[in-house]
Amino acid sequence: MGEMLLKIKNLKTRLGDADNPVYAVDGVDIEVRRGEIFALLGESGCGKSMTALSAMRLLPPSGCIVEGEAFLEQTSLLDLPEREMRRVRGGSMGMIFQEPMTSLNAVITIGDQIGEAVRLHDPDNRENVSRRVIELLRSVGIPDPERRTLEYPHQLSGGMKQRVMIAIALAGKPRLLIADEPTTALDVTIQAQVLSLLKELQRRTGMAVLLITHDLGVVSEVADRVAVMYAGQIIELAESRTFFRQPLHPYSRKLFRSLPSLSKRGQELAVIEGSVPRLNQCFNRCRFLERCDQAQDICAQQEPGWSETAMGGGVRCHLFSALPGPLTRPEKVLMEKQQEIQKPAGSLLEVEGLRVHFPIHKGLLKRIVGHVRAVDDLSLSIARGRTLALVGESGCGKTTAGKGILQLIRPTAGSVRFDGEELTNLPAGKLRSRRADMQIIFQDPVASMNPRMLVGEIILEGMQAQRIGANRVQRQARVKDLLDQVGLPADAAERYPNEFSGGQRQRICIARALAVDPRFIVCDEPTSALDVSVQAQVLNLLKELQQQRDLSYLFITHNISVVSYLAHEVAVMYLGRIVERGSVEEVLQAPRHPYTQALLSAVPEIDRLQQRSVIRLEGDMPSPANPPRGCHFHPRCNQAIDRCRSDYPKPVRLSPTRSVSCFRVDQG
Repeated sequence: MGEMLLKIKNLKTRLGDADNPVYAVDGVDIEVRRGEIFALLGESGCGKSMTALSAMRLLPPSGCIVEGEAFLEQTSLLDLPEREMRRVRGGSMGMIFQEPMTSLNAVITIGDQIGEAVRLHDPDNRENVSRRVIELLRSVGIPDPERRTLEYPHQLSGGMKQRVMIAIALAGKPRLLIADEPTTALDVTIQAQVLSLLKELQRRTGMAVLLITHDLGVVSEVADRVAVMYAGQIIELAESRTFFRQPLHPYSRKLFRSLPSLSKRGQELAVIEGSVPRLNQCFNRCRFLERCDQAQDICAQQEPGWSETAMGGGVRCHLFSALPGPLTRPEKVLMEKQQEIQKPAGSLLEVEGLRVHFPIHKGLLKRIVGHVRAVDDLSLSIARGRTLALVGESGCGKTTAGKGILQLIRPTAGSVRFDGEELTNLPAGKLRSRRADMQIIFQDPVASMNPRMLVGEIILEGMQAQRIGANRVQRQARVKDLLDQVGLPADAAERYPNEFSGGQRQRICIARALAVDPRFIVCDEPTSALDVSVQAQVLNLLKELQQQRDLSYLFITHNISVVSYLAHEVAVMYLGRIVERGSVEEVLQAPRHPYTQALLSAVPEIDRLQQRSVIRLEGDMPSPANPPRGCHFHPRCNQAIDRCRSDYPKPVRLSPTRSVSCFRVDQG
């Protein structure tokens, strides 16, 4: 590996005032070599982003670096005047942020935004800015770059926006690119494209990449070396292969056991109890002490030092030499109990030909000139006590389908029968009384709760609306029971949502959904924004509640590992229609539709023995306002035949539980 490029030594960054300091970064040492991808791994709040922002000197107003050094080659970054530092930022050091939409200016064209970076940081191309902008767009794989330079951020997909951010970062020909959670909000197909692009750029230009992430799959895919961060410190450092074969720190090992997978369906996921300790205290003990199930007396008496390991790695743990051998993957367990394998009699929910079309208005008189076909002829059924996962890329209509089924958006056409009763014809009054049976858990718990209401009031609200409980005393007793069921203390009822962590807020949303005693819940990406350890808690809870209450779930997600652990059946959606459906084993182990094959090939797997072969999908998903003629997937399909361009394939039944809409499958 190359010589040292970035060296951070004993970095300490303080947030807040000196009377009550929070040491978000507390004695961090990092060395990034030329031409390597170095991953900084850890859960939210551990100090990963703050470490990168300290090196870039982009701290918030309350932040300051109180100790340590940061060198880019021979240049001391912490000693540079701000004027010089501006040249380094965007020049020698580029950074791409987690959320591209908040980093791009909504009212300036893409070409102008990249052009500004070229003018500031690439003196060789100041006379040829337009040509350089087109070169950069082409280098990050954006088709038709001449046209894209004239477009605004809102006209681009999520993956395209992230590529534009990478193009801006590359404008100054950086030697180091800091990528802060660059794929967190992206679908697996787009994530695969962005990771492939980062690897290709790193190989082609020789730059180093500091990759900040909480996703073990992403790390296994691209990283050369890994540093695990916890509570403001690096607690483990190793080469990527060594780390995935034998993680040393108890925290790292617990992370692996928290990952959902097909092999863990019959068991509970390991959970890291508690949360990251507050960083406004002096530590004279191990920071992981309260959450470690292997802690000894010495762990409570003194803070562990750094112990060197083979190949230039290290670990911060008193017990690392006594820890067990390589982390073995759990053996595949029996999928479900025998009685659960047989499909329960009778469906709770039957959806036939569901359509949700939104009119497109134009002109002064707001004439209807077309429709956005968000959901277009969708059919599915869910049995009592079962989970159907609805998967697909962003914009395919998953969330709209869930809202259409619950009648939160009235469908344009189709039938939705819940326990034998047709919902689409119910008047508003009767539908309101039916709401107790059908609930929804939203993706973002913060946005779905009133920040001015106490948690107890949030849970009570639904019970009062549905007249559940004889009086307020009974309802409040039920609130305590619900909080206990979802693993929260009774005093949580007297606190506000902002006093809880992300995982705890999602538990509150689950308690609110359970308050009216539903039989069916739509779970709309409930774990997408959560760390691995918190995700495990929520998945265990959902599984336990399903078994206790015989609940049925429609689980909307793009996380395939969550599907493999939680769901019984999978429906794959593309542009408003289901293209493949079957049991988890049928679909995930032997996908038949080209879109499902591409989707699954893009999923990073930490225990894959050989390099995966990703099926690249060309272009973006077409607009639901103007779907392609014939099979909607044919413009992006590498197996398309002439018939795909003129006709839409009817579902082909391959087994009692499985169907695929594809002419290739029809041909055998």
